Amino acid sequence: MPTIHLVTEVPGPNSRALAVRREAATPRGAAKVSAIGVESAHGAAVKDVDGNTLLDFAGGIGALAVGHTPPNVVESIKLQSEKLIHFCAIVGTYEPYVRVAELLNEVTPGDHAKKTILLNSGAEGIETAVKIARSATGRAAIIVFEGGYHGRTNLTLAMTSKYGLFKKGFGPFAPEVYRLPFPNVYRRPMGMSEEDYIDAAVKQLEFAMIAQVDPSAVAAIVIEPVQGEGGFIPTPPKFLQRIRELCTEHGIVMIADEIQCGFGRTGRLFAVEHYGIVPDLIVTAKSLAAGMPLAAVTGRAELMDAPHPGGLGGTYSGNPLACAAAIQAIETIRQPEFLKRAEEVGARIRTHLHDLQRQAPLIGDVRGLGAMVLCEMVKNPLSKEPATQEVIDVVGEALKRGLILMRAGIFSNGIRFLPPLNITDEQIDEGMSVLANAMRVVEDARRVKPGV
Repeated sequence: MPTIHLVTEVPGPNSRALAVRREAATPRGAAKVSAIGVESAHGAAVKDVDGNTLLDFAGGIGALAVGHTPPNVVESIKLQSEKLIHFCAIVGTYEPYVRVAELLNEVTPGDHAKKTILLNSGAEGIETAVKIARSATGRAAIIVFEGGYHGRTNLTLAMTSKYGLFKKGFGPFAPEVYRLPFPNVYRRPMGMSEEDYIDAAVKQLEFAMIAQVDPSAVAAIVIEPVQGEGGFIPTPPKFLQRIRELCTEHGIVMIADEIQCGFGRTGRLFAVEHYGIVPDLIVTAKSLAAGMPLAAVTGRAELMDAPHPGGLGGTYSGNPLACAAAIQAIETIRQPEFLKRAEEVGARIRTHLHDLQRQAPLIGDVRGLGAMVLCEMVKNPLSKEPATQEVIDVVGEALKRGLILMRAGIFSNGIRFLPPLNITDEQIDEGMSVLANAMRVVEDARRVKPGV
């Protein structure tokens, strides 16, 4: 039986009414990509306030690896809510907080001694990792990369790329942040091989240590092993390996931002495991707690212990309910069969996209790692001019037909696929069929325009 079941247009009248109330009560800066109003969800299915059942390929922007309302997580939250909703880890200690830290110390890469600090959000996790690196090294400079997304607080905005959408009008930003080019193989110069392009990127990285900032001033290099908002671009192995070498050589802290690409999304518990590289600190959030607000920094014990007592933490950091959810999520995702399923989900989506690419000239590239997949849409396969409006149109047409999608990419011209990893093959096929229909509608509309 199909999952999608529509009884009204999408968005329906009740959804539109709810969206109007939201717009009246909240600022326009808190943007929404659709006007659907959600009533409930389970697995990969979402029921809206009009009684429509939709398929979710956005997955809370990567926060729902274990799906909507997984029974073990729901039951754990219920039980915990009857015992302790909040206490504050600054005031005292409770079992779920300790257990999450122990689990993260156990499952993150590396056999060195580790410690974990729990926070509320990915941005707070990144800021905390930077604080730890600066405290441990006595240095100030932070190196990040074009296309990187690290959060919306002042420091993380300074670190984040994509100025117009995230940073416009919010400066001045925190100093001592150095942004370097990131090797996006799809957009390399015409005629240059992948190998030569990556070699050139490595040389740029090395040159920046002379031209932009001396290694002795650098506290940390922060990188997403697979860029998220930047367009689901896996870091070329040679480039990531050189970062690890430079960090080791110069006493720089290597920080892996695994907020979106971590916790099973790529078919490994952490994306860096595909590279055989061990960062000094790993930042996690999103699917860490099945959609509950929880983030963490896990890393080398001697680094984690550098900040003074009282220098880390917050009122809600490591909330008992979020920790209860995280324990269940970690235990679920770490299972080999779950990670194997993530690989299968990604492979099935990729097969559909490659088939569609042969029919749809708009699809310029299909990429990603595991079940973290994106198709980049371009107006011309040679010029690679971003098809930004066409992506908006495809996402809109898909929603009308019951499929929830999200954009991504430095030009906002990619469609990202982050479905719950407990999605069925039948649901994947159903959703990709909807996408194909939406793509055809947009392709046909392009053909009737003069000059297209």
